[in-house]
Amino acid sequence: MARSKVADQFVQVLLQSGVERIYGVVGDSLNPLVDAIRRTDGIEWVHVRNEEAAAFAAAAEAQVTGRLAVCAGSCGPGNTHLVQGLYDARRSSAPVLAIASHIPSTQIGTGYFQETHPEQLFAEAADYCELVSQPAQMPRIARIAVQHAVATPGVSVLVLPGDIADEPAAHPAGSSAPAAVLAPVVPEPATVRALADRINAAERVTLFCGAGTRDAHAEVMRLAETVKAPVGHTLRGKEWIQFDNPYDVGMVGLLGYGACYDALHEADLMLMLGADFPYDAFLPQAHTVQVDRDARRLGRRTPLELAVHGDVGATLRAVLPLLEVKGSRRFLDEMLRKHERALSGAVSAYTRKVENHVPIHPEYAASVLDELAADDAVFTVDTGMNNVWAARYLTPNGRRRVIGSFAHGSMANALPHAIGAAFADRDRQIVSMSGDGGLGMLLGELITVRQHDLNVKVVVFDNSSLGMVRLEMMVDGLPAFGTDHPAVDYAAVAAGIGIPSVRVEKPTEVHAALADALNTPGPALVQLVTDPNSLSVPSHIELSQIRGFALSAGRTVLDGGVGTMLSLARANLRNIPRP
Repeated sequence: MARSKVADQFVQVLLQSGVERIYGVVGDSLNPLVDAIRRTDGIEWVHVRNEEAAAFAAAAEAQVTGRLAVCAGSCGPGNTHLVQGLYDARRSSAPVLAIASHIPSTQIGTGYFQETHPEQLFAEAADYCELVSQPAQMPRIARIAVQHAVATPGVSVLVLPGDIADEPAAHPAGSSAPAAVLAPVVPEPATVRALADRINAAERVTLFCGAGTRDAHAEVMRLAETVKAPVGHTLRGKEWIQFDNPYDVGMVGLLGYGACYDALHEADLMLMLGADFPYDAFLPQAHTVQVDRDARRLGRRTPLELAVHGDVGATLRAVLPLLEVKGSRRFLDEMLRKHERALSGAVSAYTRKVENHVPIHPEYAASVLDELAADDAVFTVDTGMNNVWAARYLTPNGRRRVIGSFAHGSMANALPHAIGAAFADRDRQIVSMSGDGGLGMLLGELITVRQHDLNVKVVVFDNSSLGMVRLEMMVDGLPAFGTDHPAVDYAAVAAGIGIPSVRVEKPTEVHAALADALNTPGPALVQLVTDPNSLSVPSHIELSQIRGFALSAGRTVLDGGVGTMLSLARANLRNIPRP
């Protein structure tokens, strides 16, 4: 019987950790690892067209499943392509292990063909990065890398020279229990008491919720009802907190809408719950208490009156029995009315006579997509204007997922994210909301979708422009330059690959085209030719930004449509007691 190799041991560690696949591009220094996968049941190699897509796919799989996902790149360029997706995974707190294959160990430091220094290259993109320099390090170092990725959660990189991977193993692989499920973090009783005292002392409280409110929806709603608090959210918090929420006042930030900004700034106390919102200019910079399980995030966006280290759910369960029920809904009802008025004033521009508007309003197309998509669909969203349409038109329900490069802000993430989400659940409907700019950047991954017959529906919002960049220039008072590009028939490209596709130019055809694609087994692509002048700015902007628009734009809409959000806001008004 052939003696086990280092690569075989590595694969065994991955299997013991629950890994089912590795995304990557085969080649040279990776060959021993890929061959070990070929000979091993229970784990597969997923061939993509670019290692950047491999890392994005792994990040999405990890976010959908909550488990470790793995990608790999060969030495030199294969490694460097991984970087973009690994940055995204780290900033999304997705547990990902990247295998950075390396040149022959005896050639390191000689300027060898494709030589890089992966330990330096990945130092900022990963939470853990180590070189395997001899067989005796396996399998221990592989298990350490896995544990770092799961426990952070974040990115681990293991640098593995091809010749070391092909060496005979120095030790038996053995077995070890897979990484444990992370336990809830509960704050100290004194901190819980201090939190209760501040909430009880405040007359007007607003809750500002981020992705850390996952699994804490019920507790947040109980808190909002107890203290009569409006509830705002970040983009990453939307899917976890906006559904079944009669206290919703929308979102703040560059993609914001509704009354969230006012609710934050007019409150006596803002509770940041699991939110690491980077745009500090939108935060009040005062009267704030923050709750987060990652103590490194406490106080880095705004000065705090109290910093609470703990999971949101565990913290709220501890503090709720200590809270006094507030009798007045005045502040909450005022914000709910303001939220509904803000949405009512914006939405009509995108709903009146829309069937006659050519090019297609992207807002209208997004609202139809929201209506037709499955209740448990996973939406992957390209950075740029698609973030706006997703934020304002996709309706969360507790089962849907919305995944994007929301913290790293990379272009071209939607399609490779969709690939990972589709592998995570073959039966689930995956919708890639792709911009034409993002799709064009990693267009080859359509071949990956077709090769693996993935249930991915690619909806291309094609305005022949880098819409968000165009908006940024206009805000600065600059004419749009270098943002527009020639029209491309993406439907024809997809058809050439073998993916059912359709190009839609008339709004009257949007509903049927999307319905057909969503109901087609396997992959499908719908290209929507949309209006490049449909731009959006935040619900709160500075006077200088308005002047920039006046200098630059003729047909710019200052408030983006908000579709279904208006219906939710109007529904929430019914909860306001009538005198």
